[in-house]
This record gives sequence, structure tokens and C-alpha cells, in this order.
Amino acid sequence: MTGSLTLVGASRLVERFDHAAGDRDGTLVVREGRVVEEAALHTPPDEVLDAEGGIVTPGLINAHHHLLQSGFRTLPGTRGVPMREWLPAMAAAYATAGIDASLVGATAAVGLAESLLCGVTTVADHQLNWPDPSVSDDPVGDTVSLARAIAGAAATLGARLVFVRGAARDAPDLAAASAEAIVQDLLPTNPPGGTTADGMLQLAVGPAGVHSDGAETFHALGEVARRHGLRRRTQANEQVDTEIALARYGRRPLDLLDDWGWLEPDVTIAHLCDVTRDEITRLGTAGVSATHAPGCDVPMGWGVAPVRILRESGIAVGLGTSGGGSNDAGHLLADARLAMQVSGLVGDALPARDVLAMATSEGAAGLGRPDLGTLSPGAAGDFCVWDVSGVADAGVADPVAGLLWARPGRRPRHVVVAGRVVVRDYRLTTSDERALVDTLRARVGR
Repeated sequence: MTGSLTLVGASRLVERFDHAAGDRDGTLVVREGRVVEEAALHTPPDEVLDAEGGIVTPGLINAHHHLLQSGFRTLPGTRGVPMREWLPAMAAAYATAGIDASLVGATAAVGLAESLLCGVTTVADHQLNWPDPSVSDDPVGDTVSLARAIAGAAATLGARLVFVRGAARDAPDLAAASAEAIVQDLLPTNPPGGTTADGMLQLAVGPAGVHSDGAETFHALGEVARRHGLRRRTQANEQVDTEIALARYGRRPLDLLDDWGWLEPDVTIAHLCDVTRDEITRLGTAGVSATHAPGCDVPMGWGVAPVRILRESGIAVGLGTSGGGSNDAGHLLADARLAMQVSGLVGDALPARDVLAMATSEGAAGLGRPDLGTLSPGAAGDFCVWDVSGVADAGVADPVAGLLWARPGRRPRHVVVAGRVVVRDYRLTTSDERALVDTLRARVGR
């Protein structure tokens, strides 16, 4: 975090995407990690960053990622297969590599570096896979080591991290003990909302879904969340989730989540491809938030979530990439483009600006973080500078919509997190990209 940074030269500064009235030109001032009014800076800034006619936007928020999967992309047996085949293929790869702190540290570093280079300043990592407790002398301590390694990678790179202590068929008591120990280790002062004072690290809990975890796990992790004021996150209503819930319980996933106390305002649910109108109304009434992950849902054959209807029902819908086992890129802007393009397939055509709001302020709402996803005074000093001067943007009438419609694969020129320049001229400033790649390749044997 720098003392003060002033950005100059932008052709347009988008304070937030949910209303165009906030767009302006001029400068952006960040002091002690927060956006301030230009007049509030009475001394020369410590650093000036030139936007050179670019568009400045809030940093993007990847509201649903599985960073571990960044080391296991395009594996044989994971492309175009049903989930019942995909899960064991991924599990076999993890078992061969051996899940430990060195593996998750390497995969998190690569996934977070990729995220920053793509304009993502906050990543919610739903960590679901843990060392085998049956062969450990300290199963809880092992999970703390993993959480510490992931948080350490984020701190080194300068990315904001929401670490979700997930569970997938974990013993309920072990999952709860692990979550409690991670809170005590990473947040020893027990700050409100499970978020550090600088906002760079936030903790949450979340079973993978009713397809893998029962009521005991949801209750156990929910109790840890209530004790420490943590957000809760889970996944629901992909087709396989619905099928398993009906076969195992004779009920749909949202019925179970309601009974288990997981349809409440502190809960965010990812995917929601297979939802009825009545269920959407129920979600809106409950005050839950959602995460759309088309880059996972479409290739996995789960369909397209009815995003417009969800949002019209008062549900804040963030955007996530999910993991490299289903979506081999952590490029959230590319997934925003995909979300916009496929929305018409379910009769819910979304304008670019709405999808960009999902990738920023609505994702922040699901994290309980109104300081993120906006560049209004008082907000976190997280932003991206996008170059729109090239041939791919020539002829574009609306440069904000053009961020999605034009130039697939677009990356920001500069990325700033909490007033710190972490990407400058398309390159990381906080780590060596080649070293991160070499470390991961050595660790996974590829």
C-alpha cells in the first residue's frame, strides 16, 4: 500500500458500472489504499500513473474460483465428460501430485498472478480439497498450513483474497475444527466480518453443495461462520446437484439448503443453472446472493443460469470463472463477454454494462464488501487501466461496452490494488512470472 498515488490522463473513468452517470474524465487519487477526493490531497503524490487516454474501471472481482485447479488444466478425461467422470479424473490428478502446502502455494500463485494480469484484483478461492486425514498426525494443522500458503501467495503478489474453507465429503467435525483453526491462525484478532483491517484478506466457509455434503457439515461450518461473523458460500442447482439431491433426499437442493439454514442474507450460491421461477422468488425473498460461472457451466453442459430474472428478483449476481478443471482460464473479462453473449440463449439478453456490474459491485455485494467494485470516494483503491487505442477498438461507439464486445482476450495495461501498482505495462511488478511457472511445473511434474 503506497502513501498516495494519482492517476492522470484517462479518457474516461468509470466509478461504477451500475449507472453511467458516474462516468467522468480527469484524475483519480488514492491515499493510504483508499480513493479520496482530488482536493483532499494537499501534498504532491508519492507516485503518478499515466493512463494515456485509456478507460479506468474498478478492479474486477472473481467471486468464484478454485485456485488449486490452476495446476490441472486440460487434463485427459476432464473435457466434455459428465461430472460423475470428471470428479474422479480430477481427484486422481490431485492424489498423484499430493495435496500439501507446496502444491496449493504454487497453484495459488499462478492463479492469482493470472488474475491480476487479467484485471482481477479480488479472488474468492473456494478451497475444497485437503490432505488425507487418515495418514496425518495433525489433520487440522495440515489444513492450516494450506490456508497459510494460499494467503501467503496472495500477500506476495498483492492480490485481495477471500479464502473459503470449503468441504467436499469432509467429516463434519474435522471441517469445523479446521475452519476454527484457520480463523485463529490467519485472523487472530477476530476482526468483524472475517476481514483484516486493510481488507486484503477475508475468510468464509462453504460446503461444495448438497450433492457432496450433508446437513451435519452445513450446520457445523455454519456455526463457525456465526461465531466469527463470516460469510457463507456454496454451490447449487447445477443439473447434477439437482439429480443427486432428488435421488438421495427426494427433494431439490434449495429445499435442503432452506431446511439447513443456508438460505439467508449472508449466503452466496454459485451456478444456479437449474432453477424454477418459484425458486428464484424464494431466493430473492431470502436475500441470498448468487454467482454466475458461464465459463464452467457451458463446457460442463450444465446450461445457462437465468441471470436477468435472478437480478430482477433482487438478487445480486456476481461473476466467477470457477476452476481450471472446467474453465481453463482465470480471465474474468473473457467470462463476462461469454456471459453477455450466451444470455440471449435463455431469453435474458444482458447489456455489457450490466455484466460488468456483475464483475465488480455485485460480486462485492456477495462478499459483504461495499468498499470493493467501485471507485467512489472512500472505496478501496483497486482499479484497472484499459487501452482502447488499437485497431481492435477502432469504430467502437461505446468504449465501455467495447470492453466486452471488442478485442477478445483483452488485458489491462495497468492494475492497482490498494494504491499499489501490481501490473505495469502488462507485466507483474510483484513477482517474476517465469519463476511462478517453473515452480508449478516442477511441483506437478508437467
